[in-house]
Amino acid sequence: MNTPTGLSLGELADRFALELIGERTVVVRGVGTLAHAGTDQISFLSNTRYRGALANTQAAAVVLSKADAAHATGACLISANPYADFARISACFEISRPVDAGIHPTAVVAAGAEIADSASIGPLCVIDASARIGAGAILGPGCIIGRDCVVGAGARLVARVCLVERVQLGARVLIHPGAVIGADGFGLAMDAGRWLKVPQRGGVRIGDDCEIGANTTIDRGALEDTVLEEDVRLDNQIQIAHNVFIGAHTAIAGCAAIAGSARIGRRCLIGGGAGIIGHIEIADRVVIGAMSLVTHSLREPGEYCSGTPIQEKSAWRKNAARFRHLDELARKIKPPGSQGNEH
Repeated sequence: MNTPTGLSLGELADRFALELIGERTVVVRGVGTLAHAGTDQISFLSNTRYRGALANTQAAAVVLSKADAAHATGACLISANPYADFARISACFEISRPVDAGIHPTAVVAAGAEIADSASIGPLCVIDASARIGAGAILGPGCIIGRDCVVGAGARLVARVCLVERVQLGARVLIHPGAVIGADGFGLAMDAGRWLKVPQRGGVRIGDDCEIGANTTIDRGALEDTVLEEDVRLDNQIQIAHNVFIGAHTAIAGCAAIAGSARIGRRCLIGGGAGIIGHIEIADRVVIGAMSLVTHSLREPGEYCSGTPIQEKSAWRKNAARFRHLDELARKIKPPGSQGNEH
């Protein structure tokens, strides 16, 4: 990741209000890890476990905390939040290919679709007559914008994104390849031994500055909408079921699954592979560990985990056999006369 001319350490310090220890005139042209950065690249340290790498790094400078600066041997940019400031600095060296406004000749745009003049519609896109595409929006190759869908200003659908029906994207939403938003929710009713499909008449509303990972799916609501508030970040291969509500600034790691009508608070962090059953509520500022299964509402902020950590196979087999006797053991050690539900 390089720029033709680079930026001096002094320019970076001034631009991001960081304290510089070192020469202002040193020029950097890219970013890299502590272990592999070159002499014209900048790196960062946000985890003290990697502090030992400071001694041998070849980076022109390192973004780090004041406490870690004492262990550095070269130039430093002192930050209260090294990872966030490194992200801002890294963006300075990102080269984005310009995208021309207009509609590619292979795109299929139905009469009646509203497309801003400054929007870019890529090859093989298909846009329904009732769709609206906002100013500066970018639709990459193969995107499908279905009935009554709205793409907000400055949104970017990278490639092969499908907005099925009644999806509203806010401004600057970023959606990665293969995501499907607005498909039918999993609504079924049993009648006389057979499943009856429940029509999904709601939609999906996604707020400004959200990011949706590759191959993630977000179902539309049954009667009301599935909702993501602003600045929600979803990783790859996540399932969001119908009528889920996710509060602003929440981030969810890959392969998590959230069942229908669950309500997730603001500023939550949900680890990879976690499962959340339907019709429960999770408070603001809750952290859920990877591979956890949430089966009841979490009404207080904090960190929650479930599951059994990995262990050597023979030990696991012994413990698994003992799990079957836990209820019997609990009954044996229960104090005489104690009350409680044993089942």
